[in-house]
Amino acid sequence: MGYFLLHRKWRVRKPMYLLMVAELAGLVPILVLFGIEQPDLYRTKFWQIGFNEGLNSNPNMILYAYANHRPLPKIPLVWSSTITEFNVAISVISLFVLLTRMIGFIMKVWYPIVGLFFSVAMTALYSASLYGQAGPDYADPRYPSPVAWYIRYGCDIAKKYGAEHQCMLAKGTFAVTTYMLSLYLANLGLAVWAMLPNKELDVGDDDDDDEYNSPAENKQWEMQPRTPGTAVPFTPRTQAFHTLDRKLPLRTQFA
Repeated sequence: MGYFLLHRKWRVRKPMYLLMVAELAGLVPILVLFGIEQPDLYRTKFWQIGFNEGLNSNPNMILYAYANHRPLPKIPLVWSSTITEFNVAISVISLFVLLTRMIGFIMKVWYPIVGLFFSVAMTALYSASLYGQAGPDYADPRYPSPVAWYIRYGCDIAKKYGAEHQCMLAKGTFAVTTYMLSLYLANLGLAVWAMLPNKELDVGDDDDDDEYNSPAENKQWEMQPRTPGTAVPFTPRTQAFHTLDRKLPLRTQFA
């Protein structure tokens, strides 16, 4: 008996199937939400609304830098196109990972170490997405913003700008992203649990060998009649019958 790193078994399989169903239920809306957000459904508009309310930096700071021949300021991630493109990319990657996991489970090659790798990667990606969606904005020292205003204050501010519906979409996107992150954390927990040393999992015998050497299989072979040219499996019980048969001389006399 020893610790097996690669070909390990999952401690439980039913929760893995349930998580795949739950992941599919979250993947459909997140593909739609990230898709319609591209390229700039409300990002710049929310940036301007926040500045008008004194809640974040000015979206015109790049124009001011050009006009005054100053170095271009660093755009906060929450208002940049980078986070929008990043979200679209990870939604497509999520679909690929889900399909790969389903095929891997069917083919019985989705081992815990593989699940651990993908779970860590997806957890990191979705954590970065959440940070980007509600990230800080300290570009203007006069209006520091540790969290995006539509996450911190809600959508009441957006009503007078006619952006309440877009604000609800942004908050819904944030909620679905949080939901997906929780699923990947659950997958990560199951993978780590399966990777921990366990007596039942760290067995050197292969599953196929256990099936062919099971008592039920041996009994089935013993009960079958012998046919010419057919090899009979050798078991201790068949040897005992042969020995007993040789000790009965009356059979040979009346045969």
